[in-house]
Amino acid sequence: MKKYLFLAILLFSASILAQNEKPLKVGAERIDLYFSLLKGKRIAVMTNQTGMAGDEHLVDMLVKHRFNIVGIFSPEHGFRGTADAGEHIASSIDKKTGIPIWSLYDSGNGKPSPDNMKQFDVLLFDLQDVGLRFYTYYASMARLMDACAEHDKKMIVLDRPNPNGFYVDGPILDMQYKSGVGWLPIPVVHGMTLGELALMINGEMWLPGGRICDITVVPCENYTHQTLYELPIAPSPNLPNIHSIYLYPSTCLFEGTVMSLGRGTSFPFEVYGHPQYKGSGFSFTPRSIPGAKNPPLLNKRCYGVDLREIPNELIWEKQFDLSYVIDAYNNLNMGEKFFTSFFEKLVGVDYIRKDIIAGKTTEEIRKKWALDVEVFKQQRKPYLLYEE
Repeated sequence: MKKYLFLAILLFSASILAQNEKPLKVGAERIDLYFSLLKGKRIAVMTNQTGMAGDEHLVDMLVKHRFNIVGIFSPEHGFRGTADAGEHIASSIDKKTGIPIWSLYDSGNGKPSPDNMKQFDVLLFDLQDVGLRFYTYYASMARLMDACAEHDKKMIVLDRPNPNGFYVDGPILDMQYKSGVGWLPIPVVHGMTLGELALMINGEMWLPGGRICDITVVPCENYTHQTLYELPIAPSPNLPNIHSIYLYPSTCLFEGTVMSLGRGTSFPFEVYGHPQYKGSGFSFTPRSIPGAKNPPLLNKRCYGVDLREIPNELIWEKQFDLSYVIDAYNNLNMGEKFFTSFFEKLVGVDYIRKDIIAGKTTEEIRKKWALDVEVFKQQRKPYLLYEE
């Protein structure tokens, strides 16, 4: 069975290569679809280092075309994308353009301040996402949609491909675990672009009080959910390459354990280890580096598993894979102490920790969310902009 699945993946990859002969255009490059909506408006932009339109940054392009950019909102990791996960980003001035940078961290709730909201007419949103429930950019988008709905502002989403957009997997968030790393009732891997997710937020009335945001999505051109899209720019400091992005759904779970997943090295999310991990000749030592100033197990030699040579095709086949966490749990043999309270916020349900402790296999646990995935696929269909 696995042999046939692997062959199918190879054929799938070949068809994608043929399809990709047509150049893919991201929303920011399709200026004929949104420049007219910006004329004569005071514009705020939510973007970071990934907000490129060809070889030019979106903000620079808008300034060149003499649009009135009154402020730039910065997401997690900041406007230039160099800050640690969750690090407080202060408001400042963009040195290149002189435009004020408004930090969403200053308000205390991740939403713009009322003063910020008074200063613009339309909000242009352009961030490169990676398609995971615990990756925070979609939550920032939802908060901005809510603020625009409250203050009667127009919002435009310049869509970008989802590098993990070709599958859906994992349990749907139990909203008792709602947090900054789990904002909406969606699976761990939702398989949608941010533009599609914005339409779903409105359509499912997921904003507080049932508010609806006046939103326009500028879609990508020549993109489908089967397009294998390799990001030209790292979306955040600890996702440096496409291999780490493919592993991220599974290895990010180590954030809710005593393990290191390689923050503080040049290969975050591609390894896992701990000083007490037994039977491994592979080791690494997390250091304080830009983007990971105080990583878990700082300066401690960790023994563990190197995932860097795992083929992408195998990662795609296993999808949201609990086997790494189960291996580490069994190896360290410390019971409940292996997990932290953050684990449930990442997986979004209470049964996965319990099932791992009970000795259940990945396959046994996967069966519990299989129906959730099928239900979600049907629920999201009205909002899809691209062929599945």
